[in-house]
Amino acid sequence: MRHPVPILMYHEIADRHQSTSRLAVSRRDWADQLRLLHEQRYQAVTTFDLAESLSGDSGFPERVVSLTFDDGYADFYHAALPLLAEYGFRATVFVTTGWVAGGCRTAGKEPPGPMMSWSQLRDAADSGIEIASHSHSHPQLDRVSATRLGEELRVSKEQIEDRLGIPVRGVAYPFGYFNAKVKEATREAGYDYGCAVTNSLIDCDFDLFALPRLTVRRSTGIDAFAKMASAGNVRGVLFKDRMMSRGWAAVRRSQAAARSLSRV
Repeated sequence: MRHPVPILMYHEIADRHQSTSRLAVSRRDWADQLRLLHEQRYQAVTTFDLAESLSGDSGFPERVVSLTFDDGYADFYHAALPLLAEYGFRATVFVTTGWVAGGCRTAGKEPPGPMMSWSQLRDAADSGIEIASHSHSHPQLDRVSATRLGEELRVSKEQIEDRLGIPVRGVAYPFGYFNAKVKEATREAGYDYGCAVTNSLIDCDFDLFALPRLTVRRSTGIDAFAKMASAGNVRGVLFKDRMMSRGWAAVRRSQAAARSLSRV
């Protein structure tokens, strides 16, 4: 790569009276962020576009970002999509298929909020948005059995492809949790890439099945957002997030090792 491309991770675009989540970005802040990208002449690409470029070693010029949205919240359709269309920006939505509005509730738990319907997802896809997988029921993929892991990846991919008539290229691991087993299962399920949450930038030793993303949350100010978009001082801006990601990764590795020893 000639220039690191930040993959920005969103969840909800919602004001405080609509969502209490710390990951919910207000509509005003979302508008300010897209305005900044537009005024500074950024190009917003899908994550598959980025992964394809990485695998071909063609790279991207400066001022490119990838905007991603997890879960498939309905506010993407009502609040995010219109502004993306206005500026000619593309994005990727990672959908938890068991949470799609109007669908059969075969997933293990109820969705955390109002979700998009299949018709809304189809409209988004027709607008140039990449629709990808976020599993079927949003489990911790590194903690489930091999059989369920394969089913979570396969069912989600098949449902999106059958419902929307489009290929599903990528998956974002729920909670950002993954390991070697999850990456291998993702390859075997026919995906081209997988996204994690390490709050770091893609480096020369990138792994297409562990692409790092940067967390955009309610507390992300416009100056911090500008640094994230430009891949400038990301370590400083997201220091707490990076330390939290590393801490949880270490804890989960220790827990996994303990479980393995207990079976011996």
